[in-house]
Amino acid sequence: MGPTPVPADPAASIGSVGRPTVDRPTGPAGPTDPASPTGPPGPTRPAGPLARLVGADVDGFARSYWSRRPLLVRGADPDAFRDLLDLDGVDELLSYRGLRTPFLRLARDGAVLDSASFTGPGGVGAEIADQVRDDRVAALFADGCTVVLQALHRNWPPIVEFGTALAAELGHPVQVNAYVTPPSAQGFAAHYDVHDVFVLQLAGGKHWRVHPPVHPDPLRDQPWTDHAAAVADRAEREPPELDTVLGPGDAMYLPRGWLHAATALGDVSAHLTVGVPVLTRFAVLEALVASLAAEPELRRSLPLGIDPTDPAQLAPQLAAVRAALARAVPQAADETVARRLRSRVWSGGRPEPVRPVAAARFAANLSPGDTVRRRAGLPHRLVERDDHVVLELADRRIRLPATTTAALRCLLAGGTAQVGELPELPVADQLVLVRRLLREGVLVPSTGP
Repeated sequence: MGPTPVPADPAASIGSVGRPTVDRPTGPAGPTDPASPTGPPGPTRPAGPLARLVGADVDGFARSYWSRRPLLVRGADPDAFRDLLDLDGVDELLSYRGLRTPFLRLARDGAVLDSASFTGPGGVGAEIADQVRDDRVAALFADGCTVVLQALHRNWPPIVEFGTALAAELGHPVQVNAYVTPPSAQGFAAHYDVHDVFVLQLAGGKHWRVHPPVHPDPLRDQPWTDHAAAVADRAEREPPELDTVLGPGDAMYLPRGWLHAATALGDVSAHLTVGVPVLTRFAVLEALVASLAAEPELRRSLPLGIDPTDPAQLAPQLAAVRAALARAVPQAADETVARRLRSRVWSGGRPEPVRPVAAARFAANLSPGDTVRRRAGLPHRLVERDDHVVLELADRRIRLPATTTAALRCLLAGGTAQVGELPELPVADQLVLVRRLLREGVLVPSTGP
């Protein structure tokens, strides 16, 4: 049973006496929101991780909600996200995984605690000074502190897999944190994030208040603290656009810049926050400017003794820069800008983990009939030359003979490929090519370890 989009309407989620209530469907999930994504259905696409968060109409979400407005999704199954993390998993992370800062934060009344209050030496064989002390975390949690487990897309296997697949579907990197709040405690005061957010309620209930932005579409270097007074004023004086309770299985999407604050209700509340540090047009502009380094006029030194803070002295230099940009920008090649942007985009996330021992054993025993696939979430580009082909990766370029081009395209297509059946390449050369790409972390065994 899938999630049901519902309106971001305070009246739809607040009871007649003003107390937050949870509205949960009892039948099969389906669209109930007259303001939800509309329009003719597009071609059927395989259900990916995004559909778990926004409902089946992913194309409608992209048209009507993405980067525009919040979406509240009521889950038909309260256990919908338990495969990602539950409260037992939270305890395991805190007690048995040897976490260190910055993988854990604690907050009280919206203020982050000094990590020294919940970390200490790791003991014999783990002589580190900042390992998480589960007993201190337990005491602080009982005292009302919110636990924030950070970067779970790097250290909790179900979320690693989910985050990798979601990032590939979104075309933007993702980061995943868990927020575990004691009964009736507020985590962080009203604020906005500089990235888009999907909230997945895991356990308990949390009351959310969401207000429109005071600074729409903030960039990463434009935090909410730059507008703290306006944020506080709007949160205190204006009615929220969304005032609701999320229960287990519910989800919510908030574009960057939307103000939000949340309070746990009568039990421990836990939710995942999937942050999406979106790529913006400003990033394209930065790549465009960086691509103009070949323009001599833009590399010219400013005059000796100039005070660049004086508008009068700066004016002729600025005029010269504007003139140079007017000449150079129309000539900037798409490929040059894309190459500048590529290094930034490709380094924003990490692909599917590789199992080093299993991969090495598989490669050593590789034989015709074995199957492989491209590593999920691996950014790459194949560039054909006259006598060779280049496989561009985030951190390196792999040069291979032109005779491998057809086989490479088959291997990089995303499905399962069988050694011995790759096109236009002798079987012996197929074995060499696949072993090389397994060693480079481009391919993985399709059947797992």
